[in-house]
Amino acid sequence: MNIYQLLRKKNLSKYKLSKISGVPFTIVSEITTGKSKLKNCSAGTVYKLAKALDVTMEDLLADSMAYRQNFETYKSNICHMIKDMGDIDFIIKTLEEDKIRNLYQKQWYPESLYLLAMVDYLSRENDLPVCAEYNDIRMAKLMKPIYPESILTMCAILKSEIPKEESKNEAIPEFMRFNIVESEIRNVC
Repeated sequence: MNIYQLLRKKNLSKYKLSKISGVPFTIVSEITTGKSKLKNCSAGTVYKLAKALDVTMEDLLADSMAYRQNFETYKSNICHMIKDMGDIDFIIKTLEEDKIRNLYQKQWYPESLYLLAMVDYLSRENDLPVCAEYNDIRMAKLMKPIYPESILTMCAILKSEIPKEESKNEAIPEFMRFNIVESEIRNVC
């Protein structure tokens, strides 16, 4: 959870955080607006902010230290999580942690839209209502389709676009809505 989200969750203003933590208001303001990066602050500043927000330094820095993995790896990790947790627990955890919005705000659009498509798909599969919290994000769509690497490899080997067309026809509708070609989420090793 980033510092802006923590402020909202704890119903604190930047000014109040500055007073409680002892960190100058200008620094707090620059961090919350993204002008300065929390990961570039001194350990003392991070400690004071974490203490004032009642979180660990690691939790406070988690978003700023996150790295972006290969999209195929990301998809695989999500599918493994579903296999390990089960559909319902995965949906609950994803929604409670607001992962979809967090990824979208980082401008990690493929990951955000993939996760939203997954939640929508699993909701449909389990006869659950769709969470309306993300209707604004549901209006987004990637400019170009994202195909699985296996399909792109097949196209290169065959020197044909036919595998792309076939995979689009077999794709799960919740994913295709965002221009993500995905047909299998259950078959993970």
